[in-house]
Amino acid sequence: MEKKDFEYNYKIIKALSDVNRMMILNSLSSGELCACKILERFEITQPTLSYHMKVLSECGLVNSRKEGKWTHYSLNMESVENFKKFISDLTSPEE
Repeated sequence: MEKKDFEYNYKIIKALSDVNRMMILNSLSSGELCACKILERFEITQPTLSYHMKVLSECGLVNSRKEGKWTHYSLNMESVENFKKFISDLTSPEE
């Protein structure tokens, strides 16, 4: 693996270092959710949710799309699969 692989995945690991963000990702594993639905599931304010979603979006784990006044979020499955492969490669013996 190259240094850029570690740097990219470091951002994901850092994003996952928050319990709320891990729980949000878990909620999104069932499919796309409107920010309003995420807010209903967690005891956080809208600005706090916006911050968490910004972190998750910036590291590439979450996609967002606007619909009216609400933003809808979904997992970026390509990034999730790449991260899973990174962890697998990281924990496998080198050949």
